[in-house]
Formats: sequence, structure tokens, C-alpha cells
Amino acid sequence: MAAGPLLILLLLVVVVSLLTPNFLKPVNVGNIVAQTAVIAIVAIGQHLVILTRGIDLSVGANLALATVVGALVYRVTDSAALVMLAMLLAGAAVGAVNGLVYVFGRLPHPFIITLATLSIARGVALEVAVGHTTMRGMPAEIAVLGGGNLLGIPSSFFVVAGVVAIALIVVRAMVWGRWIYAVGGKPEAAVQMGIPVKWVLVSVYVISGLCAGVGAIVLAGRTEAGSPLYGNLLELDTIAAVIIGGASFLGGRGHIGHALVGAVMIGIIRNALNLLNVDAFFQMIAIGLIIVLAVEADVLRNHLEAKVRVLQAGRAP
Repeated sequence: MAAGPLLILLLLVVVVSLLTPNFLKPVNVGNIVAQTAVIAIVAIGQHLVILTRGIDLSVGANLALATVVGALVYRVTDSAALVMLAMLLAGAAVGAVNGLVYVFGRLPHPFIITLATLSIARGVALEVAVGHTTMRGMPAEIAVLGGGNLLGIPSSFFVVAGVVAIALIVVRAMVWGRWIYAVGGKPEAAVQMGIPVKWVLVSVYVISGLCAGVGAIVLAGRTEAGSPLYGNLLELDTIAAVIIGGASFLGGRGHIGHALVGAVMIGIIRNALNLLNVDAFFQMIAIGLIIVLAVEADVLRNHLEAKVRVLQAGRAP
């Protein structure tokens, strides 16, 4: 794992702490962790999708729908296990639709189907939500998971740590993880090697949907509610986190830890702008500019690496 994104994060922490003395106070650090948890969890799924040269624009609407499904199930039963299962299944279902339609519908790019499900999932969430708005109430266990503390640390931190640990094991210790990098790096070569490319692609969208479901559990627990309005622009935050973390839209390159670092950067930037009383609309502009700079950095990096490879090939005997 390259140290570049981590060094940038440390530099960002130093700069922000100099700009506002309240930044490093324990209460504020806890707020950053709690507010960043959802972005970090969903960014892990987005990261896997981007590794395969794809994109998932539906994660925010998917998360909103999952919270609404959870709230509806809670009206029938107070079982935390069933409510969480409902949210996970809702997220995975949207992810499965994305993957299956993209792969077996032979669409030219996942942008098309995930843009469609962004609208569809948000519309379904608005339609089925009681009163078409926020639905209050969640099981106590979910409330603790999303908004509680353990030893002074937000419980959501441990959820993020668990998701990251599982993702690292799957990507680094399983053949499936190597297949993801192979499919994203050289799709034609992956086919020739006998890798089940189609099912690898479907799987990453299902995982992205599952991560949206986990994010829904955390957000619903923190707010003790489900709402069709949740997750607005979450797709922007997760894409920004992955790209800022050093992954490439060209696929096949990136580390799970980088996506986590990128998510923390987004949280710190947002928190710093709030502490500095910067207008909320400017925050949207700032995140957009950061995405542009990160993508340009990726383009420049690929260009320089291509030049280096040419020079190395020219020097080879």
C-alpha cells in the first residue's frame, strides 16, 4: 500500500489543526468518525466497482431505499436482526439488478443502469415510505450500532473496521480478489485466462449494494429513522473518496486502505469547512473541485507511467 494518500491525510490534519484549534478536540474527532462512517463503508463497495472500470451511481438512492425498507419492517417486528437483514437484502437486490442488467443486458457502460436505478430506487423509496417522508423508530440494537459509543469510541468505527477487514481478506487472500484486479487491469487477458469475467462483474455490484445496506444500518441507527431523502449525493462522496485515495478509473489499481483514507479526507474537509463557518453550498463546490483535481492527477500519473515504461523498454537489451 503506497504511502502517498496517507501522507496527504496527515498533512491535511496538520493544516486543519493549525487553522482551527477545535479540530483535534476529542468530541470533534468523534464527530468526524461518526459522520465519515457511512461514506467509508459505501466507498469500500464503490472501490471494488471502480477496480473493474465501472461506477455505481445508485449507492445513495440504494441506501435511502434500504433505510425505508428497514423502517417498514420495524413496523411489523422489533427484531433488530430482521430489520438489519431486510436492509442488507434491499441493498444487495439493487446491486444485483445493476450487475445483471449491465453484464447480461450487454450495456456499453454501467453508468447507464446505475443512473437508472438511482432514479428508480429513490422513486420507490419515496413511494413506499409512509407519508413519503422520514419514518421514525429503529430497534435499540441498531441505534447503539449507529449512534452509540464503546470505550469512548463511536460504535460505527468498529462497523467500518469490520467491513474493511472483510474486504481486505476477500481481496488479498482469495482468488476472487485477484480476479477483480485482473478483470479491471486487462479484461481481454482475463477472458483468455478463463476467469469468469461476467460473474466477477456481477459480484462487485452486489457487494457495492451490500455495502450500501450496511451503510443504511449505520445511518438509520444514528438517526433512529429511515428516510427516502437519505444518501443525497452519497455517490459523489464515495467516488471522490476512492479517486482521492489513489484508485484509477482505468481499473485494476487501488487499495482498500486508500478508499478508507479518501473517505476520512472527505470527512475532515467537510468538518473543517463547518468549523470555519464556510457556506454549505461552497462545500459542494469544494468536493467537486477535489474530484476534478484527483482525476487529473490520475491522468497525469498514467501519462508519466506510460512514458517511464517506454523509456525502460528502450533501454532493455
